[in-house]
Amino acid sequence: MEVQYAYLFRILVAGICGALIGYERKSRMKEAGIRTHLIVAIGSALMMVISKYGFQDQASWTGVGLDPSRVAAQVVSGIGFLGAGMIFMQKQTIKGLTTAAGVWATSGIGMTIGAGLYWVGLGVTLMILIAQKVLHSGFHWLATPKTEQIHIRIDDTPGVLDEIQTALKEKHIIILHFQAERNAGDMSELELELTVKLPAQCNTEQLFSIIQAIPAIKAFEVQ
Repeated sequence: MEVQYAYLFRILVAGICGALIGYERKSRMKEAGIRTHLIVAIGSALMMVISKYGFQDQASWTGVGLDPSRVAAQVVSGIGFLGAGMIFMQKQTIKGLTTAAGVWATSGIGMTIGAGLYWVGLGVTLMILIAQKVLHSGFHWLATPKTEQIHIRIDDTPGVLDEIQTALKEKHIIILHFQAERNAGDMSELELELTVKLPAQCNTEQLFSIIQAIPAIKAFEVQ
């Protein structure tokens, strides 16, 4: 019974590590949060404990061969399906890759702690949290281009589309996807759907300022 309490402690520690990573993801409004990461870590630790110790009563059976790594190997494969469900395509942009990778890494942390390697599991948890914090910081040398989806409603006047494209080009904003259609409620207006790539030094507030400076634009929304 005392041995099983030790196993439960391992699973508890794994759950705490998973919850910490999930909290960081949730604070950034990502697809998988505290509950998902916590359950993944707990489940992975449980499977690792089962893989190592769940078949000890059969070790002395004649003609029975056991491979303690088989259950753990299936966890690594199975978690890939969960991660794949978090990745999706939205207007030429792939979303959810970091969250899916985080869930996959969380399962590894769970298995590590389930195997009794506490310091390794805790160390990797700390490494992931620090890496996420640093890579989401405001360091310009770490900044990378990002994409935004914009919905714009404009007056259908001559040259207005060229004016929008010129204004964006001057700020080194690249249009990745462009779709225009007439407003069904007002035939004198056009509705534009744009996917743009912003340079590393440009943020959403600066994008607002650029769009607001074009008189023909009546309404816009960053999705």
